Amino acid sequence: MNGPAPGRVLFLCDRPVSDPAVGVVAAELGYDLVRARTLAEALVHAAGGDDLPGFALVLAGYSGNTDALFDSVRRLRAALPHTPVIAHGIPAAPPFALESLYDAGALAVLHDPISLPILKAKARFFLEAYATAAERRRAEAALRDTRARLEATIAAAEVAVWSLDVASGRVSADERLIEMFGLRPENAGGADMGAYFAAMHPDDVRPTQALLGRAMETGAPYEATFRVRTPGGAWRWVLARGQLDRSAGQRGMMRGVVIDATLRKQAEERLQASEERYRTLFEAIDEAVCVIEMLYDDAGIPCDYRFLEVNPAFVKATGLADAVGRTVRALVPVHAARWCDAFDKVAASGEPVHFVDGIEGLGRWYDVYAARVGPAGSRKVVVLFTDITQRRRTELELRRLADDLAEQDRRKTAFLATLAHELRNPLAPIRSGLQLMRRSRADPAATARVQDIMDRQLDHLVHLVDDLLDVARITRGQVELKPALVPLADVLNAAVETSMPLIEAARHRLDVRLPHEPLTLHADATRITQVVSNLLNNAAKYTPRGGHIVLAAERDGDQALIAVSDNGIGIPAESIGEVFRMFTQVAHAAQHVPGGLGIGLSLVKSLVELHGGTIQAASAGPGLGSVFTVRLPLARRGAGADAAPDTPEADAAAIPALRLLVVDDNRDAADTLAALLSVMGHDVVVAHDGHQALRMLDGLHPDAVFLDIGMPGLSGYDVAQAVRRDPRHDGTVLVALTGWGGADDRARTAEAGFDAHLTKPATVTAIEAVLREVEARRFASPADG
Repeated sequence: MNGPAPGRVLFLCDRPVSDPAVGVVAAELGYDLVRARTLAEALVHAAGGDDLPGFALVLAGYSGNTDALFDSVRRLRAALPHTPVIAHGIPAAPPFALESLYDAGALAVLHDPISLPILKAKARFFLEAYATAAERRRAEAALRDTRARLEATIAAAEVAVWSLDVASGRVSADERLIEMFGLRPENAGGADMGAYFAAMHPDDVRPTQALLGRAMETGAPYEATFRVRTPGGAWRWVLARGQLDRSAGQRGMMRGVVIDATLRKQAEERLQASEERYRTLFEAIDEAVCVIEMLYDDAGIPCDYRFLEVNPAFVKATGLADAVGRTVRALVPVHAARWCDAFDKVAASGEPVHFVDGIEGLGRWYDVYAARVGPAGSRKVVVLFTDITQRRRTELELRRLADDLAEQDRRKTAFLATLAHELRNPLAPIRSGLQLMRRSRADPAATARVQDIMDRQLDHLVHLVDDLLDVARITRGQVELKPALVPLADVLNAAVETSMPLIEAARHRLDVRLPHEPLTLHADATRITQVVSNLLNNAAKYTPRGGHIVLAAERDGDQALIAVSDNGIGIPAESIGEVFRMFTQVAHAAQHVPGGLGIGLSLVKSLVELHGGTIQAASAGPGLGSVFTVRLPLARRGAGADAAPDTPEADAAAIPALRLLVVDDNRDAADTLAALLSVMGHDVVVAHDGHQALRMLDGLHPDAVFLDIGMPGLSGYDVAQAVRRDPRHDGTVLVALTGWGGADDRARTAEAGFDAHLTKPATVTAIEAVLREVEARRFASPADG
């Protein structure tokens, strides 16, 4: 007899070219694929006929029409109530809530494009579950049919009847029993029980004898199921029942019937096999599965649920061992009541539910699907869920990173806007000064005043650029400290001298409180001076005119404590932790004081930490001033090298006239530097590119060449290397003129053959120092003169 025909898969998809993965999976799992392009066509297939196998799975496609998808799911669910429905082709970010799709009847969702492994896994689960359920329904139907036939047989006396004389051990039987046990007809009148036991399967004899002996001894009803050999040599299952009648004979008479139970036994075996397949699937699936029973209080309100079955994946996903038979509140006392409410609605309505939620007591997040088990009134619910804790943490981390990036982008935008403003501020008076100088050439006093203004603004521009370069170097770890033993008082006095113009311009009163004892740092004096000066400048900027600033220093154990305090606009409590962040400006401070890039305090903090120190900010609140406290380690005895001896000041005498060549592709920069060198009394020639410079060198033989690095065509590095390869120019001093002033930049120019390195904009002092070096070399080589 052949088994039932395999199930089919109904595939609803109106796309011109459907995904081949569905067909591949259906064929691999042994199911016929029935395609339908419209809902009407799919419903016709769903109606089917008695001669066609049923549908084991329905795949409902989404093509952009949400209403059509939901209608398809509902109508196919109604037409095939026992068949699971999977919605496929769903985009990663659908225009509807997935919960609504589950509410419509879908048991699972496949996102577009369809993943073959995911489709295969989900299809296999639902197809095998459907096959198991179908097999169980068939087995239960067969069992019901067998029982009905058995009852009809009994009602029509289609049973074998027997009686046993307990005293003699002889059995009287009717013709049916004789035929059933394969005995001779003459044994009907009476035969020893041994003849009947001889017809039984050897494995069943002892258990049957034990049951019969117990019944004869106690008077309890006798019931045994065993196998007897048929005339053809096969085995059939029979059910023997009997009851002791003590009123008959000395020891009584056992009377009963024997019924052929082969069909019922076969049905039970099929049902058992179906249960085993279900159990195998239940245990092997990698999704956590549990069957629960809802529990209610006296008012009928759901208050808890008990675990009836769990699979190994459940233990792995929850960490709850030995959960079967126990309630969730006993295992997780702080379990959310909303889960009980959700499962109660499933049990009451029969409608499955899908949700994502966390369990506080376990510290985990789950993707949960729940459906009722059994008919209306059943309190059992099957729950499938997946641990998505790591995915949830990843999502939160990505959201945090996105927020951080957005904040950094906002701060970068604000910084660039502030930088543009800060650069325009000094450029405006410089341009105005140039225009004024053109109009008042005959007024030396006005020209001198304008030049002072322009010089201050240029210093401000250089200071801004230096701060930016320092930040960049610190960020790349390229700051090189030059520590030496330096008196703390000298550093503080130098910082005060640097900041006094800004303090005096705002008419502030500065109170300097130096330590009573000499304190020595092993530090880079220039950088520590920069730190203190920055703090003084900040105090001057953010203190209203005529304020009071205090610079105090003292010993604190093996540390020097430096504090800069003011009675200025103060810092809000919520902004204290932000003042040292790059590109950060306190909101209320920006409203009171224009300017500032938001890098000064970040630079200060980095420099202090490079020296092994710390810095803290404190304020009683807006309008109540602020205090910045720096702690630096004091020098240990014998630590570091002695301070470098003072070098004699450079001779202020005029430098003899030199023959110079200025090379720069920026004509304005070249012409202004040449004019400055000419005013200083030197013979200057200008070239505007590298090739022109090399051509002019042969006839000019200059004492020094001021050479721009970043020229198009032939760079300053190329020109320097060409000069150094020509022995005719061995006595020529090469001076690099560039906007790059870091240690790496100086090393590169030295490697290319430059004798000196000037960072734009070069000061007159720096230029004079280079020219003295040129003169010294010329004096040391008189043959070249």
